[in-house]
Amino acid sequence: MGATATTLTYIAVWYGLNVAFNLQNKVIFNYFPYPWFVSSVHVVVGAVYCILLYLVGLKNASFERPITAKELGGIVGPATMHAVGHVAANLSFAAVAISLTHTVKTLEPAFNVMLSQVILGQPTPLPVMLSLAPIMLGVALASAADLSFNWMGFISAMASNLTFGFRAVWSKKAMTTISNLGSTGIYAYTTLISVFICVPGIFFFEPGVWAAIREQVAQRGAANFYGALLSVGLLYHLYNQFAFNTLSRITPVSHGVCNVVKRVVIIATSVLFFGNKLTLQTKLGTAIALLGTYAYTEAVKRYKAPAKTA
Repeated sequence: MGATATTLTYIAVWYGLNVAFNLQNKVIFNYFPYPWFVSSVHVVVGAVYCILLYLVGLKNASFERPITAKELGGIVGPATMHAVGHVAANLSFAAVAISLTHTVKTLEPAFNVMLSQVILGQPTPLPVMLSLAPIMLGVALASAADLSFNWMGFISAMASNLTFGFRAVWSKKAMTTISNLGSTGIYAYTTLISVFICVPGIFFFEPGVWAAIREQVAQRGAANFYGALLSVGLLYHLYNQFAFNTLSRITPVSHGVCNVVKRVVIIATSVLFFGNKLTLQTKLGTAIALLGTYAYTEAVKRYKAPAKTA
């Protein structure tokens, strides 16, 4: 299989797994609204998956190799942002419709621009800045008219944008500065570190989850309840793994275009699957935000930021 065909396969599998994850995740939240616990399950399942593969000798499909303390330090930053952003996204998924969360998350490029300026000192060309305007307008229109809107869902989605912006900058840096460790290994270590960040939060933010688990087991049966959590955890890990694999093979701009298309697919499938009612203004705002995100990626490709001088 050629390089292009391999990359397209990665993208197709990434999309399929991502759609399946989003639908399964929302189904769980509809009867078990404990996003911090569910977020922790996602990363715990992923970490166990990586550990088992490593132990049976499939090292290239998990951690690849042991890392040094210095390399660990390079991964901790993006891993922390990954964990916090993941919890924030799930708080939003639990609070509002999937379509609204993904519409708000089209604002992620605006956060990337801000962080590139603040952290890397990289200026943004004016055409790129202007391309962010329709994204902001679209999100504002869609959010104002969405029937599922609430501030918890909106603010947590915005928090996810910020933390995933940090993750994107630091993850790409880790991929280029850590030698002999591929995207699969970096994501495996990211997942393992995320466990130690997510799990303690359960005891602080969702102490009532244990009683809710007993209630769900009594109602649905242990096999159905835990089976759903296991499957959604595997879907989460695998779709992110393919997203990381794709990022390592293409440019960040191309990855951004893929994310736009992915959000279109997820929004459409979630509306069809759950039968959500969208107002005309919400549909219009969502379309404007998605088109604006595409315009942003095209502007980034066309107008390169000037190199930073010493």
